[in-house]
Amino acid sequence: MPESPGAARASALFNEGFSCSQAVFLAFAEDLGLEREAALKLSQALGGGMGHLGEACGALSGGFLAIALKHGRSRADDLASRDRTYERMNRLAGLFRERFGAIRCPDLLGVDLGTPEGMAEARARSLFSTRCAEYVRAAAEWVESIL
Repeated sequence: MPESPGAARASALFNEGFSCSQAVFLAFAEDLGLEREAALKLSQALGGGMGHLGEACGALSGGFLAIALKHGRSRADDLASRDRTYERMNRLAGLFRERFGAIRCPDLLGVDLGTPEGMAEARARSLFSTRCAEYVRAAAEWVESIL
């Protein structure tokens, strides 16, 4: 099955050197009306499990941002938009967890990116170019279907 346009864009961005969160978010952000530089800056903080804190995978978080950009509420009383956004985010997280068994970076990679040792091990084992590249591609594919 050929790669979707969103997955191809996200993969190309990741291969250029952008973080997982940036690659997935930017694959959709410009088409949703957000300027490239703003999208890259906003999503940078989510790479490596939120700034290498070991929380949710950046590919997943970048997908959350894309979903929120399209469906999120901009008025406090717009509960329907809030609920649609959360439902889509939960769908994405469920697909990610079902396929990869987890959503947190340490659980996905088996290393703690927040430590120099963990980062060195991730690089030595080529985890970014193998596992993370797959997380980016899959997350973008699912985001495209959910949007």
